[in-house]
Amino acid sequence: MIDFSRNHFQLFGLPERFRFDSEVLDRAYHALQSEVHPDRHTADGEAALRVALQSSARVNEAYRALKDPVDRAQYLLSLRGVEALAETDSALPLDFLEQQLERREAAAQAQEAGDALALEALLAGVRADGAALERELAALLDADAWDAARMPVRELRFLGKIAADIDAMLGELES
Repeated sequence: MIDFSRNHFQLFGLPERFRFDSEVLDRAYHALQSEVHPDRHTADGEAALRVALQSSARVNEAYRALKDPVDRAQYLLSLRGVEALAETDSALPLDFLEQQLERREAAAQAQEAGDALALEALLAGVRADGAALERELAALLDADAWDAARMPVRELRFLGKIAADIDAMLGELES
């Protein structure tokens, strides 16, 4: 089984860094999951099955956290005692918020008009901004600039929500 005292990075044998080879994560995940999957432990008794279920859940949780850039950044910061998404500290720069409000309004207008091309263009812009923020965030985290990384994590989370909303609007138009 797995050592529950290990953090997500240690669990998969990865360096505690924002940037790593995602294929290494995927391979380590599949190897661990095949080792701890509850189906492999059904004949080992109830206690072993319970540990296998807990191990499998822990592996899945760690994988999801490291696979998603925002969750990975948030987790990495939490390992350093920095809370990036605290409810009491959720401020974002005004110019960033204004830009996102304009995007939301343009998306609503495009959806109302049935303009899938406009929605796709907005989504591409959000994703491009997200990719740029992710690069900025990676540089900050890999340079151990923990406090400076808090704002890009929040902005990236916000952009992720906008992208999901626009994607849902596109889905509604296509159905």
